[in-house]
Amino acid sequence: MFDTARTAFAWLVTGPHPVALDGRRISGLPPRLVPLDEVGRLTVAKGCPQQTRDAVWTALVTRSRAEGGTWTVACVGLALPVLLPVAAKLTNRFRGEVHDIHAAVLTGFLEALLDVDLTRPAILVRLRWAAYRAGHRALREALDAAAPVADLGARPPGPEHAGGHPDFVLLAAVDAGVLTAAEAALIGDTRFGELSLAEAAQARGQTYKATQQARHRAERKLAEYLHALSGSDLATRRNVAGKPEKTRRPVSPRPPKSGVGDRGTRVPARPRPSRSTSEPGAVQEASSCD
Repeated sequence: MFDTARTAFAWLVTGPHPVALDGRRISGLPPRLVPLDEVGRLTVAKGCPQQTRDAVWTALVTRSRAEGGTWTVACVGLALPVLLPVAAKLTNRFRGEVHDIHAAVLTGFLEALLDVDLTRPAILVRLRWAAYRAGHRALREALDAAAPVADLGARPPGPEHAGGHPDFVLLAAVDAGVLTAAEAALIGDTRFGELSLAEAAQARGQTYKATQQARHRAERKLAEYLHALSGSDLATRRNVAGKPEKTRRPVSPRPPKSGVGDRGTRVPARPRPSRSTSEPGAVQEASSCD
């Protein structure tokens, strides 16, 4: 699927007249027609300003909505550097069929092209997050489906598991209402992604300090959420471990019955009193055993 998208994009930029953006209308691009593959290289460069990236994606998404076809393929092709890692993260420990999950990632991206807010910064970051959420839903559906007995041990831990991939944990926190999607994206993209906090501040239209404080507040909420989860899990384990064992019957202090009694011979209720060894009869009985 992604190979098809890569091939289709390659056709757009092959030949003497590749599909291009007018760099004269976008600050930060060369003032000429810039082929899309060159646009891609320029916008992923570390020194590219966030405003330039957003201006490029505003132009791409606007033309995709108006014309579809070529420009939608262009959007997918230019987004492959972020979509491929998303798909890889979701399926790197999944032993089932990954085609549906990859398709969901791409579908989530295409659906977001239709309604992503172009007036807000970090357009590609929000498109990526939409693709991730769609792929995550498909992964959960696949994991929740009945699995063959042979595959039961192959299921990766769910996203709510505190030891799972960071993006899984963030998505679980969003699902639980602990974080907003924007807060999760801020943590994910600046802690585990390639977006610096300064770039995130620029994308959010905030000062560096304000963005730093926003991330701190979000991470504090996330930490409290994970602590509550781990505490609940510990309490469950303690309840199970502390469950009282069944009381055993005390062992009778009486010696075991003789072999004769075990074979069913009736034992007298009141045994005869034993003779003293000083009596003559007792000596005679003992000697008769020799």
